[in-house]
Order: sequence, then structure tokens, then C-alpha cells
Amino acid sequence: MSSATLARNVRLGELWPGVVAALSFSSVDILIKVVFASGMDVMTMVSLRGVLVVAFMFVWLRMRPPPIWHTHRQRLIACIIGVLFAGTMFGLMKAISLLPVSIAILAYFAYPLLTGIGGGITGVDRLGWPALLTAVTAFLGLALMLGSEYHNLSGLGIVWALGAAGFRVVSLLMTRAWLNGTDARVTTWYSMVPSTLLFVIGSVVIGDWRTPNSLLGWAAFAGSSAGSTLSTLLIYISTNRVGPFRTAFIMNLEPLVTTILSMLLLGEVLTPLQALGAAVMLVSLCVFQFVRAR
Repeated sequence: MSSATLARNVRLGELWPGVVAALSFSSVDILIKVVFASGMDVMTMVSLRGVLVVAFMFVWLRMRPPPIWHTHRQRLIACIIGVLFAGTMFGLMKAISLLPVSIAILAYFAYPLLTGIGGGITGVDRLGWPALLTAVTAFLGLALMLGSEYHNLSGLGIVWALGAAGFRVVSLLMTRAWLNGTDARVTTWYSMVPSTLLFVIGSVVIGDWRTPNSLLGWAAFAGSSAGSTLSTLLIYISTNRVGPFRTAFIMNLEPLVTTILSMLLLGEVLTPLQALGAAVMLVSLCVFQFVRAR
């Protein structure tokens, strides 16, 4: 085997965690829709899933302790990010429950664009004219996708999806500004604990636990919980291997694969204009991340 072939195989080997994470998240998106169809409500789902993720992170950090834990200030920032994460997860789950999965995920994926723009405005990141023009094109694609069939979509679902994206933007900017270079596992731990606590308290206050009413629903819930945990682990591995930019770029597979799976498995249909808007947005999103990294 030549050295060039060996190097190429090594590079491909480094990419697989990010690819599997994107495909896993796409499967989770579909399974979540099945969970909601089985009668489980959003608050119950995010509460139970949050408890499982916290338990997983606790065991992981006990088995492989980080070399350096967060400082007191960093822990406080991570906890605030956890509150924002709660808003992100709840908003995204509500969007999926009210919209076709493909539309909800595509609308939510406005967050990389909004993060880049927000980073440029606040000085956390650089944003040149090529990236800005690409972002405008992506938003035009999103507007075409949502606006062409707006009368057939849940306006509240769109608000939830974009709201989830907004929470994600703020948390990413905070992470970039104050937690850059820290152990992502520790940040995840300190953010998941308060977000899960908020979900559990909310479920107790509401007092209306709705679990799946079928074996298929429980299987979908177990699959979505395992898949999201696996994806989180693989994103951490991918970030360490190929860096945050390549990992974010690979994650653009998620909305594309989710759209395809929603059509094949859930029978969802995009009109020609929606499909055009989705294509414009996805291509622009890839170009946007590429020109930002130059």
C-alpha cells in the first residue's frame, strides 16, 4: 500500500465518528416523531432522557476523569449554558411534535448561520462579506421552504424551531468566548445537570406524565436516548480527531439524511418549492462554514 493511499485511509478513518454521529442524530430525529405519535409528551421525554444522559456522563467521568476540571467561574458559565440548553431541547422537541420532522430540523439548522453572524457582531468570531452573502442566501432558502407552504405548517412549531436555534446560538457563543479549550465532557456534565433538573421540576409541577402507550413507542424512546448519547460521545471524539470545523461541516449530513428518512419512513412530502428552498439552504450552509474557515 502506497503512502498516499495509507494517508487517505487514515483521513477517512478520522472522519467516521462525525459521520456516524450525524447519521445517528438523523435516526434519533425520526424516532422522536414515533415517540410522540405513541402518546409521550415533550416534558416527560426530555426529563427521562436527561436523567439517562446525566447518569451516562457521571459513569463516564468516573471511569475516565478529565485531566483538569472547570474553575468556579467556568462551572457557573456551564450551568448558565445548561439553562439555555434546556430551552434548546424543549423548543426542538416541541417543533418536531408540531411540524414534519424535515421542516423542524431544517429550520433549527439556521443556528450555524446565526452563530456565525452573532460571532461577527460580538467580535467572538470573524465574518467576511463572502460568508455574510452566503448566509443571506441560506436564509432566503429557508424562507422559501417555510413560506411556500406556510398555511399548511404550524406557525407555533416554526417559532419553537427558530427559538431553539436562538438558544443554541447564545450557548455556542458563550462556549466559544469563555470555555474555549476546556474539556467538552466537563462542560456537558455541568450543563446537563441543571437542564435535567429544570425538566424534572417542570414535570413534577405539571404533574402530567405521559409515557408511550405501546411497545413500539418505548422501543423508539430507548433508541432515541441511546442514539443521542452515542452521538454526543462521537461528536466529542470527532472534535478531538479532526477539529470543530470539520465536525460541524460533517454534521450538515443530519438535516439532509433526516429529510430523506422522513420521506421514506414517515411518508412526509416536500413540495417542489420546499425542496428547492431546502437544497439552497443546505448548500449555502456548507459554503458558509467553508468560507468562514478560510
